[in-house]
Amino acid sequence: MSAILAAEGLGKSYPVRRGLLQRVEGQVRALTDVDLEIEEGECFALVGESGSGKTTLGRCLIRLVEPTAGRVRFRGEDLLALGREELRRRRRDFQMVFQDPYGSLNPRMRVGAAIAEPMEVHGLVGRPARMARVGELLEMVGLSPAMARRYPHEFSGGQRQRIGIARALATGPALMIADEPVSALDVSVRAQIINLLARLQSQLGLTLLIIAHDLAVVEQIADRVAVLYLGRIVEQGRRADLFARPQHPYTVSLLSAVPVPDPPRPDARRERIVLPGDPASPLDPPPGCPFHPRCPIARERCRDERPELQPTAAGQLAACHYPGELVAPAPALM
Repeated sequence: MSAILAAEGLGKSYPVRRGLLQRVEGQVRALTDVDLEIEEGECFALVGESGSGKTTLGRCLIRLVEPTAGRVRFRGEDLLALGREELRRRRRDFQMVFQDPYGSLNPRMRVGAAIAEPMEVHGLVGRPARMARVGELLEMVGLSPAMARRYPHEFSGGQRQRIGIARALATGPALMIADEPVSALDVSVRAQIINLLARLQSQLGLTLLIIAHDLAVVEQIADRVAVLYLGRIVEQGRRADLFARPQHPYTVSLLSAVPVPDPPRPDARRERIVLPGDPASPLDPPPGCPFHPRCPIARERCRDERPELQPTAAGQLAACHYPGELVAPAPALM
């Protein structure tokens, strides 16, 4: 496989302005030195706590947010070098499904028109063919073509997310980014949407980037996973390896919160690793390893020296001076 999307040294900072004159008094570093490659046809997942930079990274990768440093290449083409019109034409090749199924649809627009709009913007097909294509897309996501005449308020959250997926597929993209696609949905609906995304990826040969804070979600669908903390990738690897042998203490703590599947006894539970404090402010990140104030195995070196993302003996990449030292707790009986 070859990389369809690659980022090198990607960074994003937001100026902090205060006072009557709105002087810049600092920078919020949402992303710092992110290197990433997504292979053609794979499902890649970005995970981390709220505020870790996942959504910012997803939007920077397709220039919905302009990065302040680094490079982004889509099929070898530098996206950051494209002018506005060139970028608009290129956008048909990468689309995004947004987190909020209620806020991402225009309440005054019938869903058929909302799905057809990307095709009209990019001049892909004539009007009669567009409406036929809308029906095909609705069927593809498990809805009836007759629903095209309804308004968003007539649908449930899960149905609206299906409509959002259909709209993202309207231009026939090679890459689809799904930003927390199930976080706003009921638990009973989440598995349906994840299964739908997996089926569409296989059926259409899509490259899929999933952004999530729930590792239990990405375990079902991802080929590879990158874990973000305070705007940096702290671990990256194949999903099976990362879940079986997490190398970074932050990844271990996230996995300790995942429920035990098929427990040996009904009272089996996994011992959780509760991290002290809150993530540091991106306005004033700590020196050394950004995770060291909360890390159970932090040492003096961690406070002084920032670890680089390096290969580990387990096969992943990890930004840790002592990878694999913190072992994930096994399920215990209450």
